[in-house]
Amino acid sequence: MMKLFSLQVYFGLFLVLLCMVSSVCGADIKTFNVVNFGAAGDGRTDDSPAFLKAWEAVCQSEFSRVILVIPKRKKFLLTPSTFDGPCKPSRIHIQVSGNIVAPSKSGWNGRAINAWLTFSNINHLTVNGNGVFDGQGHIWWPNPCLDDNTFQETQCKGPTALIFRRCDRLRVRGVTLIRSARSHIILTACNEVSIANIRIMSPGDSPNTDGIDISSSKSVRIHNSLIATGDDCIAIGGGSSNINISGIACGPGHGISIGSLGGGGFEVVEDVNVRNCTIKDTLTGVRIKSWQGGEGYARRIAFEGIRFVAVNNPIIIDQFYCPSRVNCKNDTAAVALSDITFRGILGTSLMDEVINLSCSETVGCKNILLDRVYISSVKGNPVHAKCINAHGRYTHTSPAVKCLLPP
Repeated sequence: MMKLFSLQVYFGLFLVLLCMVSSVCGADIKTFNVVNFGAAGDGRTDDSPAFLKAWEAVCQSEFSRVILVIPKRKKFLLTPSTFDGPCKPSRIHIQVSGNIVAPSKSGWNGRAINAWLTFSNINHLTVNGNGVFDGQGHIWWPNPCLDDNTFQETQCKGPTALIFRRCDRLRVRGVTLIRSARSHIILTACNEVSIANIRIMSPGDSPNTDGIDISSSKSVRIHNSLIATGDDCIAIGGGSSNINISGIACGPGHGISIGSLGGGGFEVVEDVNVRNCTIKDTLTGVRIKSWQGGEGYARRIAFEGIRFVAVNNPIIIDQFYCPSRVNCKNDTAAVALSDITFRGILGTSLMDEVINLSCSETVGCKNILLDRVYISSVKGNPVHAKCINAHGRYTHTSPAVKCLLPP
């Protein structure tokens, strides 16, 4: 009997210690459900006031860990909303089980149209679940992104679906984003971000619907996800470093890009690794693009283990980027590109020019390596590489890149 009592005492002390260390007892976890704050979830009622009221309760909670539940089998209509921090809880978890849908055009009357849902200044934020964010982009896509008079690119109309701004240690898991009017996810000034097992889907002809845009962010990992859009699957902009991308199925879209860089002053990108991705039916494969006259540098960038399937322009470095082809700047200055590796790349192209390394005469591209790169034509045509002012070497590569040093 004494031995049983002692075991019970020890087990009780163990549970207390476990609660203190891991919070498994739930004493410091609080759950909030948007329905309890008045959200109808019928797809017609504007549930934004209820969501913002729930967010205020979440953000001001005295509990250290908080869960905001967006329940399944419901559709929540949200007009443009911003969820601001900093918040009191040390960790906030948004469990997205239901569907969230953007409003029709009338729901944007009198509102800024740059963003649909914005999360800012929230550390240790997790967004996960099997729910769907539907940006209703089809009501925006018919509007052109060109000025009617000059035919030059202007600010494209339509909001980004999700913006995360200054959200450190962000986690996004499992959710699906469809039909964004413009970019689906933008990360800006975020550190230590992990995005995994998500799906992003918009038609291949939907304009400017980037999957994930990264700018001024550090230590970002994106992996094991499907991205099908009308623009870049992933685009890495200035001020970003230590970016790791792996296990991405990309296509349709414009592939995975660094840039464009140099259009907004001095810009830097470094330490980017793109590995084990499949890029299918895209306009470009992997590319680095910078504007003429730009300033800054991009370095230590690696594309490895990439598989191309019927890609138009598989490998591109372009220091003369000017997509409109109108009034392009004629300037020999450029963003310096160096230490760029393409390794273990295999696949097919719809075009005969499968590698294009176009670099500035004064700045050029330095320490370029192509190793075990084999790209052939879908049509069985001979393929070739274009190479201007690029410096480095190639080994076991077909087609040969003749301005680089051979094996």
